[in-house]
Amino acid sequence: MQQYLKEYLEVHGYWVLFLWTFLEGEAGLILAGFLAFQGYLNIFGVIVTACGGAFCGDQFYFYLGRWQGPWLLKAFTAIARKFRKALKLIEKYGTFVAFISRYTYGFRIILPIILGMTTFPGKKFLWLNLLSALSWSIIFSLAGYLFGKSAELFVEDVSRYEHHLVRSEE
Repeated sequence: MQQYLKEYLEVHGYWVLFLWTFLEGEAGLILAGFLAFQGYLNIFGVIVTACGGAFCGDQFYFYLGRWQGPWLLKAFTAIARKFRKALKLIEKYGTFVAFISRYTYGFRIILPIILGMTTFPGKKFLWLNLLSALSWSIIFSLAGYLFGKSAELFVEDVSRYEHHLVRSEE
């Protein structure tokens, strides 16, 4: 089981993590940090991959809002419902909102889209997004890694219980 999981993660682990963090990612990133503690992934690789996925994702959403904002408001009522509330936050705390958007549950994708629909400068968003993605990827990767470390303090051989995490239906 361990060898199969290791081989699978060597082939698919980082690109799946990239896609996961492009879309959302906290739970997947914490799991990846835990897998890095277990030796299946490299913690530095996890942080770099997650940073890249999160950064590219929010850049995409920002420019999606810039190019297709009015159409998105008509097509997706969830964005339209949150638009006024998010717009007020952006007008008052634009720089802070641009940095913290990836940490806001339920607004992770919507805030960059709405930021793109405003006059918020693209270059400023790029730098704030980069700093935010870096801090986010470090915090959540290390949270998973440290979870593994703390679990090891209470359970002698954490790897004995891996099959419960990745049980296949047979």
